[in-house]
Amino acid sequence: MKFSENWLRTFVNPPLATRELAETISMGGLDVEEVEPAGPAFDQVVVGEVVRVERHPDADRLTICRVNAGGKPLTIVCGAPNVAAGMKVPTALPGARLLGTTIQSATVRGVESHGMLCSAKDLGLAEDAAGLLALPQDAAAGGDVRKLLDLDDRLITLKPTPNRGDCLSVFGVAREVAAITGASLFAPEIKTARAAITDRLSVTLDAPQACPRYCGRLVRGVDARAATPDWMERRLARSGMRSISALVDITNYVMLELGQPLHAFDAAKLKGGIRVRFAKAGEKLTLLNGAAPLLVPDFLVIADEAKPLALGGIMGGLETAVGDATRDVFLESAFFAPDAVAGKSRVLGFGSDSAYRFERGVDFAGTAAALERATQLVLEICGGGAGPITEARAALPAREPVRLRLARAERLLGIRLDGAQASDILRRLRFEFTAAGGEFRVTPPSYRFDIAIEEDLIEELARIHGYDRIPPAVPAAATGMLPAHETQRDAAAIRALLVARDYQEIVSYSFVDEAWERDLAGNGSPVALANPIASHMSVMRSTLAGGLIDSLARNVSRQQTRVRLFELGRCFMTEASGAYRQPVRVGAIAYGDARQEQWGLPARRADFYDVKGDVEALLAPRQVEFRPAGHPALHPGKSASIVFAGRPAGWIGELHPRWQRKYDLPLAPILFELEYETISERELPAYNEISRFPVVRRDIAAEVDEGISYQAILEGLREKQPAIVTEIALFDIYRETGVEKGRKSLAFRVLLQDTRKTLTDAEVESAVSQLRQVLQQQFNAKLR
Repeated sequence: MKFSENWLRTFVNPPLATRELAETISMGGLDVEEVEPAGPAFDQVVVGEVVRVERHPDADRLTICRVNAGGKPLTIVCGAPNVAAGMKVPTALPGARLLGTTIQSATVRGVESHGMLCSAKDLGLAEDAAGLLALPQDAAAGGDVRKLLDLDDRLITLKPTPNRGDCLSVFGVAREVAAITGASLFAPEIKTARAAITDRLSVTLDAPQACPRYCGRLVRGVDARAATPDWMERRLARSGMRSISALVDITNYVMLELGQPLHAFDAAKLKGGIRVRFAKAGEKLTLLNGAAPLLVPDFLVIADEAKPLALGGIMGGLETAVGDATRDVFLESAFFAPDAVAGKSRVLGFGSDSAYRFERGVDFAGTAAALERATQLVLEICGGGAGPITEARAALPAREPVRLRLARAERLLGIRLDGAQASDILRRLRFEFTAAGGEFRVTPPSYRFDIAIEEDLIEELARIHGYDRIPPAVPAAATGMLPAHETQRDAAAIRALLVARDYQEIVSYSFVDEAWERDLAGNGSPVALANPIASHMSVMRSTLAGGLIDSLARNVSRQQTRVRLFELGRCFMTEASGAYRQPVRVGAIAYGDARQEQWGLPARRADFYDVKGDVEALLAPRQVEFRPAGHPALHPGKSASIVFAGRPAGWIGELHPRWQRKYDLPLAPILFELEYETISERELPAYNEISRFPVVRRDIAAEVDEGISYQAILEGLREKQPAIVTEIALFDIYRETGVEKGRKSLAFRVLLQDTRKTLTDAEVESAVSQLRQVLQQQFNAKLR
């Protein structure tokens, strides 16, 4: 929210400079994002009255102006098309400094010019200008333009937290400043309009829970073409709003001033009374921004007897909008329940200042006062005669008393507050309360939707007392070492292992694009968010692959040729029973070269086996199995499931070419994903005797069918291996001359050792013979 400091100081004016005021507001819990000047720095620019205008004798587009700038008349050569005798304009005197330029007397086409007549662009007040900036006709010649236009003002931008809807108005901020500083608060003077006419429109609440209070009033005979006063237009502009017309500007002004959104209908375009109801299926309404959403029954509408007129709490309709021809208006001021408005802007795809306020909570006790304030301004600026207020009311939100115990507040805040201090703070906040025995019963005002429990009140005490006045204290607490189970590896150890393998950690959103789930997980029914923060973050992830590929694509688009990323995070899925499961998983992706570019090794792209080695290193010293299997994200012939300790632990493989093209990756990366719960297990370290006797090596070469996997052979050998065999490992594969077509030759290294004695040749040959028999009988191997 952006507003003028000078406007704020009309309601509360503490003896603080701008910087101190901003710091005070921030320390009170309202974050001040920016403080900026209302206008750029310039000097010696005064109000000049153009007395006479003559054509330049030597230039068609120049004029010679005689200007009264409060002293001796000046002759100034001007090229603006709108210069005219009698107008008052900003006049830069000789020596004036404008946006880094010093104005000097000069001769222009033979005519001496002593100064410069300025446009809004010349003063830095606008990016473009078609002519001179016209000043009010009642401005005194020679007066300081900075003072006249209030250019020494400062613009303050706040970012209130979502629970502080009461601070989305200048008066609401002033109320906070008064509570924090103890300065006097001056409320805007609101005069009750005298009913000059008896006309009124009936109001019916068909949805009282969504709109429990609605006030309206007819004002007839207005001048819709009346000019918006300069002071109002200036305050609107400094709050980031452009001037549209006097009637619209008044409703916007009251919203900024008091925080109550209003709307003005052209009364001539209404048919019958006002009904506040939910939309009927299929109804359409063209809004002020030109959008024509198809309404659904949970949209609240303001309607007459024939049609919807506006989306309640969001935006008015185009058909009944006020225009230059409007003579009679119906002013609306209502309270819409936050639940009835929340989330609708996201559904529509656009927001509004009204929706922003109503979904956070608007003061339901100030509905009629805001209408009176708007009526007052309409009568002053546009004229006309006002009718009586028509009000429809249902059950308004209850303000239940909240218990506040000083002892609990002292314990939580770490400071001592007596009853007098707490009472003073509550009075400054304009809370009603009773006190007895160190306890308060506090009733929050109608505009404070954020006060519901005792902790809310304790926060208010701390805020107004001053966070900076709470002395820091070193916490004193007993600490102890938590048990570290030797059969479990913690997340830090897994992260360290992956970093040691040259991976970098990322942290991505758990909210992902629904297309990611469909493409990369084959998940047609992901966990959907009821209220997503963006359309491309509408579901919860069931795999880490989407975030890894997205981060990879972002790096590749920035000329990174070798990328290795990992993430450890939670995934989300629905069980067949309908219950939610949230496992933690470890995922990684490798792209580009296997090693960093260097002179000692030739460049080589990372492949399946490089990443397979990373998985084996991550799970070492325990054995892990890789079994051919498909996965929606992976290349059909280059993917495998990972089995650890006899249980499925994840998957690994090369990205499917279809997704490689879709996500704009020049090369196919290798990915893996593991279940953290499974891979975090490890065997309890146990002592094994180290043999003092020599190791015996024997090699076995066997020719087997091409379709028999190494893993199957290894498992068969290990199952039947004698006790003296300590290792079986493949060291060569041969498919050339001497091997039948459709078969392959595998060479295994077999290490044998005993812890009690040196092995004899007979014992070695017996053990190797058993292994050969396994190869022949179980795998139809031909020994070489």
